[in-house]
Amino acid sequence: MKLGVVANFAYGAMTSDPSLHVGGVERQVTMLCRWFASRGHDVSLITWDEGYKDNTIIDGVKLIKLCKKDEGLPGLRFFHPRWTSLLSALRHVNADVYYQNCAEYVTGQVALWCKINNKKFIYSVASEPDCDPDLPAMHKLRDRELYKYGLTRSDEVIVQNKKQQQMIKYGFKRKSKVLNMPCKGVSDIEYTAIDKIKRKSVIWVGRIAKVKRPDRLLKIAEVLMDRDFIVAGGADKEEKYAQEIFREAKKTTNVKMMGSVSHEVLDTLYKKSCILCCTSEYEGLPNTFLEAWSYGIPVISTVDPDNILTINRIGVYCESIEEMPKKIEALLSDKEALGKLSGRAREYYIKQHSLNGAMEKFEDLFIDTLRR
Repeated sequence: MKLGVVANFAYGAMTSDPSLHVGGVERQVTMLCRWFASRGHDVSLITWDEGYKDNTIIDGVKLIKLCKKDEGLPGLRFFHPRWTSLLSALRHVNADVYYQNCAEYVTGQVALWCKINNKKFIYSVASEPDCDPDLPAMHKLRDRELYKYGLTRSDEVIVQNKKQQQMIKYGFKRKSKVLNMPCKGVSDIEYTAIDKIKRKSVIWVGRIAKVKRPDRLLKIAEVLMDRDFIVAGGADKEEKYAQEIFREAKKTTNVKMMGSVSHEVLDTLYKKSCILCCTSEYEGLPNTFLEAWSYGIPVISTVDPDNILTINRIGVYCESIEEMPKKIEALLSDKEALGKLSGRAREYYIKQHSLNGAMEKFEDLFIDTLRR
């Protein structure tokens, strides 16, 4: 099967370059590309032009570049060179199936091209706002209309949980399939080698953005001054907000701000941590949850997609930020309870989100879609 994946910001994740944008969507997409390539599929990844040569191959994945992100005249660049370079890249790849993750105007552009050229298109939801018919995260009418077109015209829609499935059904009158998101995680050998006794930090991982609410974490840390907190993540689009967070963090002696980090550094940070704290306003099923569970790290969170944390007893759900310090302290003070949560988190990851098990379901769906 020839697979074309459109992910404008994925070059950083593909090259493990922490200076470039690397979010959960990009980690998921590049993981998918590498896995499909390892299975013998012909995989092309379409990204912004980050200075690489067209047809560069990394881990069996061919990279095809669009224009540069800031190329062209404001207002006009939407059409040229952004849309024109996308059309050129889609033609060049000439895949059997095209895949795109996350709500963007690009969703509609790819869907339209696939419809005209009799190609299959699969869209994957990245977060809860993607499923809300009001599309609160998209501020331009043009972007909303193109996204709606792509969502409703795709051959398949993949969602992360049942709540998203219901939102898509009633908000867009569209059927979708729930697939567990994959995560490479750590192997059994690596997991066994982790010295759990030395784990003592609470880790927070994500974009330094308002929707992730890292400012709440700083308030939690101020209450728990005897506990260590690690924050891994860099600024996304909200640079002024991120700068303020970094300034405030300097006043809190028990918070270590790491900024954007490589996968290798993040691995080390996870191994030092015993709890993942999530303060987000909303999430689908964050990649950070899957990563944490693979390390046997339970999650304390303000979101609990499909009640996964509560039902499977692999974390603690908090209805408000105010109750988080008490629950974090209770866990850190009870090694037996923390150990049980840790063991169940690792077991849940292996059963539901290990790379091969989850990816095989994606492969089945892609092949079935192509055959239809």
